[in-house]
Amino acid sequence: MSNIARSGRAFSALPGAAEGDGVRFWRLRFFVAVLRARPSFAVGYAIVTTVVVIALLAPWLVPYGPMNADPSMYLLPPGGSHILGTDGTGMDIFSRVLFAPRVDLAIAVVGTFLSATIGGAVGAIVGYYEGQHTWRRALSTFVMRSADVLQAFPVFVFAIALVAVFGQSVKSIILAIAFVNTPIYLRLMRIQVLSISRLRYVEAAYVAGASDVAILWRHVIPNAIAPLVAQLSVNIGWAVLLTAGLSFVGAGVVAPTPEWGSMIAMGFQNVVTGQWWPSVFPGIALCITVFGFALVGASVEVLADPAQRRVLSGSLS
Repeated sequence: MSNIARSGRAFSALPGAAEGDGVRFWRLRFFVAVLRARPSFAVGYAIVTTVVVIALLAPWLVPYGPMNADPSMYLLPPGGSHILGTDGTGMDIFSRVLFAPRVDLAIAVVGTFLSATIGGAVGAIVGYYEGQHTWRRALSTFVMRSADVLQAFPVFVFAIALVAVFGQSVKSIILAIAFVNTPIYLRLMRIQVLSISRLRYVEAAYVAGASDVAILWRHVIPNAIAPLVAQLSVNIGWAVLLTAGLSFVGAGVVAPTPEWGSMIAMGFQNVVTGQWWPSVFPGIALCITVFGFALVGASVEVLADPAQRRVLSGSLS
């Protein structure tokens, strides 16, 4: 029995055990099979990879400084030395569009990973201990009702309120994104842990004398984390959109910092007079990026589904 307790992979051989999602989920052959079965997913990975590369190499790709304003270049149309034109302050739109993902992606990734870490950890603890003792049941109920209260508010309105409380800064936006997304990961992890903790290999580890921390860390969480990764991929795209939305209404990144939402807001007033380019180009970049992350999230969701992986295994054999 002690040998069984040392390895979650060994436990998976027991009847009723999980199929080892924490290991199987990351196999390269499944990833390749998904791209072959659904080539549209490759578009998503290409978009996300391109956006990340642009964000990393932006200082060497732009022809002008992203915050260098030249009043003599006021609202120049696309073409010539300014490929995408200039905005109402004379700043080059192409340079600002390429620099914007450095801010948007940084905020979205940090905020989403923070929410996944906190929500996943709390959800794992709540799910593992739920129903064992009176005080633990009461604690679980309190945590879940608190999550219900947080999710009762519209996400965007709640994020604006949090930014108003914490102050308008990048740190406040990250905290707002983490706060509004934490209940999602809490619920996902709780449900996964509730089902996995009742399987035979977990019971075998408990009987063998493994501590609760060891059981959670070695055997439960690795097999429960796949849905969280799928949700993480989708939420990064939505966090980019939320960041842009907050900036658009004046509650996010402060101008003239290059950020897609603030760029759309700065150029919105010129659209009615025919100068559409200050808003349209950053809007297109934002839409393409969110679409790319949505496709990546959909592909990870397929990889995280054991039924889908069994179908993929059949196609590979």
